Amino acid sequence: MVDEAHRPLRADAQRNRGKILTAAARVFTTEGLNAQMDRIAKEAGVGSATLYRNFPTREALVEAVYRNEVAQLCDSASSLLAQKSPDEALRSWTRLFLDYVTTKYGMIDALRAIAATGSNPYGHSREMIQTAVTTLMDACAAAGKIRTDIPPTDISAALEGIALTSAGAEHRQQAERLLDLIMDGLKPRA
Repeated sequence: MVDEAHRPLRADAQRNRGKILTAAARVFTTEGLNAQMDRIAKEAGVGSATLYRNFPTREALVEAVYRNEVAQLCDSASSLLAQKSPDEALRSWTRLFLDYVTTKYGMIDALRAIAATGSNPYGHSREMIQTAVTTLMDACAAAGKIRTDIPPTDISAALEGIALTSAGAEHRQQAERLLDLIMDGLKPRA
């Protein structure tokens, strides 16, 4: 007997799920929790039935979008290091972190409501993000591009601070300036 909950999705079902997650992230970022499920389905180019088959509740969709965003952010560290110099990869990743925070900001009330029910949408996100930061910083340190006396946990804390004070698209320029300050502060001392 095949366990329906763990059966691999067909290729078209995987594509639809991916389109829904991408569209939902975009819509939640701009409209927050006021976003209508039908709007998300339309934006994804799927029918409402397809959306609800994948995500029977708004909470299930919010949690899936959040987890997907964290996974994409963390997975990007390796691909950025393969494409760019370590310091450029770290700076690019911090921009992606801002995008992630902006998306999360649009869903924050829903994430809090989900957490209040006893579910933990955040799961291992902090550890995943810390691992990505450590990977990027280790590559930068090995290339002599950053100081070695700053632990990755300090950079994560600084990124979280920027996120708390500059979340939302309207604060993006300030957040970019703050990221530049962090990157300048990481440069090796003469």
